[in-house]
Amino acid sequence: MENLRDRVIEVLHTVYDPELPVNIFELGLVYDIQILDNNAVDIIMTLTAPACPVAGDIVFEVQQKVAAIEGVSDAHVQLTFDPPWTKDMMSEEARLELGFM
Repeated sequence: MENLRDRVIEVLHTVYDPELPVNIFELGLVYDIQILDNNAVDIIMTLTAPACPVAGDIVFEVQQKVAAIEGVSDAHVQLTFDPPWTKDMMSEEARLELGFM
């Protein structure tokens, strides 16, 4: 049986940065996922650029999708720019897809 963390990661694979054709998880934008005792989920994530014009949309989409997972009592998304995102944080799959290899 899948655990809650695996389901959260699965859902994060469905959220895409509008400027890149890769999901936020493979881009390395998700820094931390905490499952609390009451099945609330805390996510710390970043964006490819601090001035990202769709920052609010991405955070809202993550919050909505994670909150909708069966068994999740609540979802909180915290945006951080420390450490700043770099291309090195992307998965090998994402770097290949974007031609950064």
